[in-house]
Amino acid sequence: MVPRIFLSFRKPDSRWMRDRVYRALSDRLGAHEIFKSGQSIPPGADFAEILRRQAAECELMCVLIGPRWLDARDEDGVRLLDRAHDWVRLEIATALRAGNRVVPVLLGDATMLPGASALPADIAELARLQFLRVPETHLPDGLEHLGDAVTALLSDTDTDTDPAVEPGHSTAPAADPEPSMTMTAHVSGGGSAYQAARDQTIRLA
Repeated sequence: MVPRIFLSFRKPDSRWMRDRVYRALSDRLGAHEIFKSGQSIPPGADFAEILRRQAAECELMCVLIGPRWLDARDEDGVRLLDRAHDWVRLEIATALRAGNRVVPVLLGDATMLPGASALPADIAELARLQFLRVPETHLPDGLEHLGDAVTALLSDTDTDTDPAVEPGHSTAPAADPEPSMTMTAHVSGGGSAYQAARDQTIRLA
């Protein structure tokens, strides 16, 4: 069974907070529902194939963004995000191309969502997606709110298909048949909502 939630993160960035996020979501939903590369890829497995497949098939990708996420660099001073084979970039681009719901999760009180101009073109859409924040100063409340939001988003994914119409129980006589029109609403699963404010969290419909 493919885990429903993919945690995308950069290893040197906010490790203790992302570990708290992982534990909180695992306690809430079960560890089998959360894909985190360090825990979810067995020894000897083809990690590249697993990462691509999980990113493409997840229902929800949480992109954990801390203070060092955007500007982390390699030993030559090249920004990691600018490398074509940066795994964080590849994970996000794969999920976006697949039409999966992607939610930036800002770790800490002051972390800002990067602007589109600061991101490579294949993940620039990330800058337009509404985010959640896990503040360090109110961490327990922030983790609880994150769990509530993620649970609701997964429930929303479950109900994206049109519900079956149940037969009515009215005893009134049937009216003469009249021409009818069927309307179908197509709901986007991408969740590409523009953010109204820098520190606004996801508002669930």
